[in-house]
Amino acid sequence: MTSASNSDATRHSNNFKKLQAQLRGSVGKAIGDYGMIADGDRVMVCVSGGKDSYTMLDILLSLQRSAPIRFELIAVNLDQKQPGFPAEVLPGYLAGLGVPFHIIEQNTYAVVKRVIPEGKTMCGLCSRLRRGALYRYAAENGITKIALGHHRDDIVETLFLNMFFGGRLKAMPPKLLSEDRRQIVIRPLAYVDERSIARYAAAREFPIIPCTLCGSQTNMQRLVVKNMLRDWEEKFPGRVESIFSSICNASASQLADPALFDFAGLETLREDALRKDTLRPEALREDALGNEMLGGAALGAGEASYPAVNSTSVAPRSAAAAANPEALDLILP
Repeated sequence: MTSASNSDATRHSNNFKKLQAQLRGSVGKAIGDYGMIADGDRVMVCVSGGKDSYTMLDILLSLQRSAPIRFELIAVNLDQKQPGFPAEVLPGYLAGLGVPFHIIEQNTYAVVKRVIPEGKTMCGLCSRLRRGALYRYAAENGITKIALGHHRDDIVETLFLNMFFGGRLKAMPPKLLSEDRRQIVIRPLAYVDERSIARYAAAREFPIIPCTLCGSQTNMQRLVVKNMLRDWEEKFPGRVESIFSSICNASASQLADPALFDFAGLETLREDALRKDTLRPEALREDALGNEMLGGAALGAGEASYPAVNSTSVAPRSAAAAANPEALDLILP
């Protein structure tokens, strides 16, 4: 091997170690921020054969070896009997890793083909059937957490899908309690971008199983949103990160959902404040004097003075927002 080859190999090795450390840090932070895994947990890692689930399993195994707590990892795949699915790939790979695993065999593909008209997207029904099978296995086998491989970009895409096609401000939470309250779903890759996952999967040479076996992927609305976000990111680097940051910094009082914030009760809050002010005449005189000295400029006409937000309870702004603080002036009330 030439010196140039040795140099390339060393550089590649260093780049991989840096990427692996970055992913370990991001996954570890997400686990800590949302309390995803606790001591004694039995975590079912859902492995589809795609780059995301391979990466999730790989990083979780790495963290398990050095974690200060003890938890089990069980890799589970659902063989949906799709035509051409290479059923031998995952069992061989998982056995080689030495990780406990189980393959669920259920012909959901036949059900989807029977119900969904030709040319229509199968993903919605397929996802519901897959979720049902996984939840059932978890309930029957003492699973305490179900780990899915959705990443940061999936979460942002879901936000826009719900906005554009569902009229809801709703994304994909890093941690979720199922509707029947029997299962807790976690997404350890919530802080990881798809590009980093693709680089990691390529470096690790995972035996990728394509997700287009059902032949329905080209019509997906998600693909349209994915392309939109890719275009944005090319033109405005950091935009997707900024959008994700906004998901982590929601302010219910600045939206318009009365189920999230008691707009009807604002009068009561004002009356309470006024009642307290009447008990503090000296403070009122000081406020009036202060306004007079400032020429009435302390508050603009019609503006309300709200309490300052506790900065320790709010996630940090994205790098894009920090780099362009003037942009905030355009959106702040």
